Amino acid sequence: MSYLKPLFRHPKLPKNKLGYTQKEYEGSLSTLCAGCGHDSISAAIVQACFEMSVEPHKVAKISGIGCSSKTPTYFLGNSHGFNSVHGRMPSVATGASMANKDMVYFGVSGDGDSASIGMGQFVHVIRRNLNMVYIVMNNGCYGLTKGQDSATADQGSRSKAGSVNPFQAIDLASLAIELGATFVAQSFSGDKQQLVPLIKAAMHHKGFAFLNVISPCVTFNNNPGSTKSYDYVREHIEATSTLDFVPEMPEIKTNYEKGKSTRVAMHDGTLIQLNKLATDWNPEDRVSVANALQHARTKNEILTGLLYVNTEWKDLHGTLSTCSTPLNKLKEDKLCPGTEALKEINAGYR
Repeated sequence: MSYLKPLFRHPKLPKNKLGYTQKEYEGSLSTLCAGCGHDSISAAIVQACFEMSVEPHKVAKISGIGCSSKTPTYFLGNSHGFNSVHGRMPSVATGASMANKDMVYFGVSGDGDSASIGMGQFVHVIRRNLNMVYIVMNNGCYGLTKGQDSATADQGSRSKAGSVNPFQAIDLASLAIELGATFVAQSFSGDKQQLVPLIKAAMHHKGFAFLNVISPCVTFNNNPGSTKSYDYVREHIEATSTLDFVPEMPEIKTNYEKGKSTRVAMHDGTLIQLNKLATDWNPEDRVSVANALQHARTKNEILTGLLYVNTEWKDLHGTLSTCSTPLNKLKEDKLCPGTEALKEINAGYR
């Protein structure tokens, strides 16, 4: 069986500002189960990068281990990629970002990769505010090892084997907000209309952008009693907002009713247009967002949309005051300025 997509595409496919069609943003043919939500997320990433006219060679995809961590093979085949050790993707992403700050970084992880073996890494990449898009494809189970409950499986949910999960679930979105993530959103793999604008906004955000995407496992966790199944999510989803990504230019005019919308400015001046359905929380207030998530949890609801954004905190390069030129582009005269410069630096510590 070949895992390569056919080379032929319709000659009149639409092109973006770079003159590329969507073909240039695709990857290999997926080997995941038919109907897997992860493939829908990959398709959303392809569409977002195509519509934003991102140059594929300026994107780096980094992942760990798991079904989700296989997906970088299935999108942006002309980009850089690194499949790391289980749970250690954030360290690799940090090192890569330190060497080359000009890249767009996608970190792709799963609920097992981030909420279990990689929890320590997840915590510290948030507190460093690394400039990256961190996507968790959350299906509540370990698909590669036949469907055991993961740390994000809800208490009381029933597995395909019939066992009931007795443990509290780790809420990754609430945890990210508590730890200081500067962009937090949730979505559903089956809601492309919401997911694509969220990915665009995350890419424009200067800092750590976290997307927790509920992505049902059709093989091991799509049964009655599972709180991560397609039917359950569709019945319990509660959209905090309908989103559209508003680019810097040209000027955008809206006709939203008074009191029903708010614009949230990104770091670079671009905007997210947020149509608010709830009036008891503010996406720029961590406390109100945390409360809204907890209230939704008590009602068995899944809040989706842009939950929280902070455009004022510095990313890791800003905190460390790194030079404007990426480290991998510095010449020898800058990296090794000579003995006199070293003496001057040492004297500053005396």
